[in-house]
Amino acid sequence: MNQTDVVVQDTVAWLERAVIGLNLCPFAKSVHVKGQVHYAVSTATTPQAFLADLISELKDLVALDAQARDTTLLIAPECFSDFLDFNDFLADADQALVDLDLDGVLQIASLHPQYQFAGTTDDDITNCTNRAPYPTLHLLREDSIDRAVAAFPNAEAIFEVNMQTMERLGPEGWAALKVSATAQEDKQR
Repeated sequence: MNQTDVVVQDTVAWLERAVIGLNLCPFAKSVHVKGQVHYAVSTATTPQAFLADLISELKDLVALDAQARDTTLLIAPECFSDFLDFNDFLADADQALVDLDLDGVLQIASLHPQYQFAGTTDDDITNCTNRAPYPTLHLLREDSIDRAVAAFPNAEAIFEVNMQTMERLGPEGWAALKVSATAQEDKQR
């Protein structure tokens, strides 16, 4: 199995075990089951190269019907090992939406192995709600978000429910999910 396959396998395992398994995103299961999630693994090693991949994926997503591809996970296994660098890159990602005239059409959510909410410590378990095995940008259609929120009562409560879920799960429970990056672990051996 090549590294790209491992990265996708790790990401799917995280999606199934954490995001869907813990119901962190009540909207994820439907698009996953329907095969509407596209997994794009970037080979970029620099922010500039990753930005080019992002622009390409944004264009591809908007060009396709939502029934074929509702959402994209753009994964960067070789770029942004530092969360703060990744977080800084989000301004460039948002600017790409504006430059492509896709602001209000698509939205970008960020996930990272060291994700840290403002005001938390790095070991705060609630950070795990946004921790994926690799630096990842989740490209979402605004229309899909609107439909999902309309169908889900109290969508604004998801964040709080997720925090409570993570606190009940605890670090040992999170570790037991085995949602880390095996491709990175293999490289370190």
